Amino acid sequence: MQDLTITLIQTELIWEDIPANLAMFDGKIDRISEKTDIIILPEMFTTGFTMNVEKAAESMNGSAVAWLIAKAEQKRAHIMGSVMIKEDNKYFNRLVWAKPDGEILTYDKKHLFRMAGEHKVFSAGNSHLTVEVNGWKLRTFICYDLRFPVWSRNIGNVYDVAIYTANWPARRAHHWKLLLPARAVENQCYVIGVNRVGKDGNHCAYRGDSSIVDPVGNIIHQQADVSCIYTTKLEYEKIKEFRETFAAWRDADSDAVKFSR
Repeated sequence: MQDLTITLIQTELIWEDIPANLAMFDGKIDRISEKTDIIILPEMFTTGFTMNVEKAAESMNGSAVAWLIAKAEQKRAHIMGSVMIKEDNKYFNRLVWAKPDGEILTYDKKHLFRMAGEHKVFSAGNSHLTVEVNGWKLRTFICYDLRFPVWSRNIGNVYDVAIYTANWPARRAHHWKLLLPARAVENQCYVIGVNRVGKDGNHCAYRGDSSIVDPVGNIIHQQADVSCIYTTKLEYEKIKEFRETFAAWRDADSDAVKFSR
């Protein structure tokens, strides 16, 4: 199977300003010169992590989704990031995955960050999204999902790459850098975490630390405190060999297992 080329965009976000953020990402994506298969943007990339749904939420027919579709077609690459969506009088922190052919796939954030009141404003999703690209299987998650290993459980190697888009604050950066490798090792997969930098409208600081971790837990890439665009290739042979020579996945507990006290 061929290698998978992925591009991470770590950047500041403009608070609650959808047109300005789309214009900013337009410029960044247009500067990606090499051919890439997948472009990954941070959580709530059009607004920052705000609970101001009346001002910042759009429908699936809004400008953010239309922009994702257009950019995916233009770059001939898959592009994803989460946005604030209003649907059936509910609000969702929704990851939107745009394919080059115009197809749209979605994942609604499962674990809502109660410490910021996200659970009072948004509705939680309850379904995984797994997408196949060039034979690779990729599963999407959003920020706080990273803290819940059962939701990330990779039973029977149903996915090869876990992707976490985030607005993860600097004051808990140690947890981010600890949990990303943990998810990679326990699930014998590549893990990608894409975070933002700068300060948001609530004066919350972010340092980025966007990361790529291999199935053994080695950090392939991690960078803090700067806006950056990073492109690299993931090697399928590496994950295949590790799963064959150290087949811990064969002894994993199934989803049906119930643990008692």
